[in-house]
Amino acid sequence: MTEQSVKRREWRVTGMDCGSCAAKVRAAVTDLPGVADVEIALMAERLHLTLDPDRTTPAQVERAVRALGFGIGPETEPAQPAAHGFVLPNAVAAAAATAPQPAPPQRTPPWYRTGKGKLLILTGAMLAVAWAVRLIVGSAVADLVFVAATLIAVAPVARRAIATARAGMPFTIEMLMTIAALGALFIGAAEEAALVVFLFAVGERLESLAAGKARDGIRALADLVPRSARLVVGDEIRAVDAADLTIGQVVQVRPGDRVPADGVVVVGLSEVDESPVTGESVPSLKRSGSTVYAGSINAQAELRLRVTRAAADNTIARIVRLVEEAETARAPTERFIDRFSRHYMPAVVTLALLVAVGPPLLADAAWQVWIYRGLALLLIGCPCALVISVPASIASALSAGARQGVLMKGGAVIETAAAIDCVAFDKTGTLTQGRPDVLDIVAIDGRSTTVLATAAAVETGSSHPLAQAILRRAAAEGVVPPPSSAAVATPGLGASAVLNGIRWTVGAPRLAEAAGVLSDCARSRAAQLQAQGKTVVAVFAPDRLLGLIALRDEPRPEAAEAVSRLAAMGVQSVMLTGDNASTAAAVAGQIGLDHRADLLPEDKVAEIRDLARLSRVMMVGDGINDAPALAAAQVGVAMGSGTDVALETADGALLRNRVTDVVALLRLARATMSNIRQNVAIALGLKLVFLVTTVLGVTGLWIAVLADTGATVLVTLNALRLLGFRDRISATTNLRPAATAATSEPLT
Repeated sequence: MTEQSVKRREWRVTGMDCGSCAAKVRAAVTDLPGVADVEIALMAERLHLTLDPDRTTPAQVERAVRALGFGIGPETEPAQPAAHGFVLPNAVAAAAATAPQPAPPQRTPPWYRTGKGKLLILTGAMLAVAWAVRLIVGSAVADLVFVAATLIAVAPVARRAIATARAGMPFTIEMLMTIAALGALFIGAAEEAALVVFLFAVGERLESLAAGKARDGIRALADLVPRSARLVVGDEIRAVDAADLTIGQVVQVRPGDRVPADGVVVVGLSEVDESPVTGESVPSLKRSGSTVYAGSINAQAELRLRVTRAAADNTIARIVRLVEEAETARAPTERFIDRFSRHYMPAVVTLALLVAVGPPLLADAAWQVWIYRGLALLLIGCPCALVISVPASIASALSAGARQGVLMKGGAVIETAAAIDCVAFDKTGTLTQGRPDVLDIVAIDGRSTTVLATAAAVETGSSHPLAQAILRRAAAEGVVPPPSSAAVATPGLGASAVLNGIRWTVGAPRLAEAAGVLSDCARSRAAQLQAQGKTVVAVFAPDRLLGLIALRDEPRPEAAEAVSRLAAMGVQSVMLTGDNASTAAAVAGQIGLDHRADLLPEDKVAEIRDLARLSRVMMVGDGINDAPALAAAQVGVAMGSGTDVALETADGALLRNRVTDVVALLRLARATMSNIRQNVAIALGLKLVFLVTTVLGVTGLWIAVLADTGATVLVTLNALRLLGFRDRISATTNLRPAATAATSEPLT
């Protein structure tokens, strides 16, 4: 084996409708030589694994999955429909193998063309024929037809049972169904055996329907991006596939059109509805230089955009990918249920065996009666409903959150977020607008224009919000900064550059203090400005202080409401900032929360760890300089409208840059865990009820089948309720979105 040959592979697997289906696929491929790191996303229908093709080829992986009755194909190709015991004709299989690779996502074929659909139609037809024969000819002949119907209908189920048994999973619903159907024939209950197999097929169809509804939320996200685009080539405009757009091309977006790619406006002025992407209900005004996301809707006038991301990497594609990948990050509750279910089925099978043979051997009871009850118990032994209870809720929550601009990376994050009782906020760009303005320029040595020009020269090229504020003020006053070189930035402290052979620094007053250039007068003036809630930076060289610049970043309009609502939920809020104590106190007082000031990035980590000793802590920050604190918290959430950092750095992201979405995230997480508890109660409760009634002889085989499949359908439908989750804050808050926060810490 060579490192070059081992690769991460991905397939689309069709026909997986419950957690036990995913477990079968995992068991079938895990034991293959050269296979490692197997991950299955049930709702996204994805199989990911690391494969050494020198030991196991991709074709062998596909054969192992198809042997279980599931369809499989590489991610770039259409998956062969799940056969579930029905072999595709050679011509159809060949056509599927040679079909061109389509760009749009593959859609599930009509139900009557799937293996499960064919099984349902076949068993229903044979059952109807048997009942018709009974009416016309009589019971004796009808019983033979019922036997034939049972044997024919159970044959594909038995093949799947044998395949999964060979894969190391003898206790499956297919195996239990096969034993129950054949056992019913053995004791002379032919009609009920045929009915049981038919109801099993109906239940599988209902499971497929419910799982399909759960997947529709993820598919709807992918459908937001239009299939075609209007490419501008010189003076011509021609229609092309949106998937073929490349970076740098210019596209036309007419009023009412969906934006076909992430891009920057080069011509035009129009309001754009970004609600499909971020959930923001208020249209955003876009002009030359503004960023626009794929899937947004142009509301007013024509825009021309320069494409900045390929189709596979646009905002919608990354959100879909994040939601799909999040499925594989299983919650602790899901892992516990998986372990529990491995013992649950063998225990029920053992109980069924004791029920079947115990009373006849020990109490001389009727064999036929107790074998029948034992067979009915077998059908209650499948933990499908229990296994699907968590992933169905998680998938629905991830989809619902993504539609509202709230992203969470998997079930583990959701479960942890549901227990959060303390939220730590960064200040700049999180609780504040992230766009400070210069309010005061204090010249200590020279004129104010010299102070501004020097500071602008040092900050030229910086994306820091304070640097941008200084550059904006210089541009507004017509001040042209002198050329600079050898620029250096120190996160949380300041920046410096060389001007005319002298290194000038723009940074915290404490840096000037350390350099020995901060006079008593300057120190007093800086304290006065800081007492007004302003951020003060000093402009100095090693031998002199040129002046002070005071800036202020106003709190977001919804920040106080968010903190108030968190308090109503029993969640404590605290602000962690690198700004000085006076500025921090002024901002914290406006919003109404506790604060810690003068913190370097490593100090924030220490504060998070200190809070974590008594609370479960969520950190909300900008995603770059706050990365250490985001990682130190139990849950790290990044602010940002679709930025790489917001989508990929933290455990979650708030695409709309709203502090109130922190409340929405916590409420969604708590609603999800409540839904999971309901699902577990439904799954175990129904099993327990029918286990008791079956042993007592109140319910029989066909009721046992309904208990199994019905519980799975109920659990899935209950999970689907989360797709309609919409936080009251998200639904009612009508704030115009603030400018996208710059991703850096304040200089001070």
